[in-house]
Amino acid sequence: MLSTYLIALGGGALIGLAATALWLGLGRVAGISSIWGELLVGDAAGRTWRLAFVAGMLVAGVAAAMIAPAALTASPPPLAGVAVAGLLVGFGTRLGSGCTSGHGVCGLSRLSVRSLAAVMTFMLTGGVTVAVVRLAGGWS
Repeated sequence: MLSTYLIALGGGALIGLAATALWLGLGRVAGISSIWGELLVGDAAGRTWRLAFVAGMLVAGVAAAMIAPAALTASPPPLAGVAVAGLLVGFGTRLGSGCTSGHGVCGLSRLSVRSLAAVMTFMLTGGVTVAVVRLAGGWS
């Protein structure tokens, strides 16, 4: 159990370090939805650092799976549920002018009131969603 907390602490520290490095190095907020969106449809000038950032996330995921495979043992929900969830998250990031990483990690650290409201909304909505899905019998 302690190792789970240490893994979470280490992951959180790495996220904070990456967000700080991006802010100090390029003056950019590490909002993942914006980084992905601009990578796909943005100008070519910022594509290199965005590609490097996304590649770093993928490499970190693979490294985590290799170092601590037991931390990734939950069975994934059905693909249809993932697709619906992805569309809802995409809609929500546009509606909320950012994603959980942009508001939660970067916005709160900059003491943004808008980010505080967004994070409280994310948390409340997530809690309600979990309750509804559990009452409905889960993903199966």
